[in-house]
Amino acid sequence: MPADRLETERLRLEIARPGHEAALARFFAENFESHLARWSPPPPPGGHTLSWWAERLPGHAAEFERGESARWVVFLRESDSSNAVATANVTQIVRGPFQAAYLGYQVDRRHEGLGLMTEALRAVVTHAFDEMRLHRLMANHVPENERSIRVLARLGFAKEGLAKDYLFIGGAWRDHVLTALANPAFDPAWMETPAPNP
Repeated sequence: MPADRLETERLRLEIARPGHEAALARFFAENFESHLARWSPPPPPGGHTLSWWAERLPGHAAEFERGESARWVVFLRESDSSNAVATANVTQIVRGPFQAAYLGYQVDRRHEGLGLMTEALRAVVTHAFDEMRLHRLMANHVPENERSIRVLARLGFAKEGLAKDYLFIGGAWRDHVLTALANPAFDPAWMETPAPNP
């Protein structure tokens, strides 16, 4: 049965749900403008506030229950759930003959360079392939994002091309490098039996 909590050597990952409002609001307040804005699309008006998260987290939890996404909030393993160090999202899941989804992630600027994002994503990829029974994960990044290049290479993602004017970031349309990773253990019989809900 798919878990809504994962643990690694240093981290604890929890599916985003009501109760994570403060942790996520703090994470983005402390990181978006100073750290993440150059890599990420701008939030909608009022986005990433406490009330904004309170409105959206029930939907995120419901998506997970239906097998439509897995949005993880990442904490240091021995800490409480008030200070997130990263997020990792498996979204836009398509079944049928595609069996694929997009992988997105962000790390707190104070925790860069420690290998935490790679550690978290290894757990997320394993969950996506073994529990969600996906065949393919896609992760795209702006060409200048050297840290993402290294993280994805460590995880085995392969570059597949370049999408021109892919996302609107920092006031302009930005090209993105397209990468993907296939599940070597994917069983085609899984397409006949949906992945179990948590």
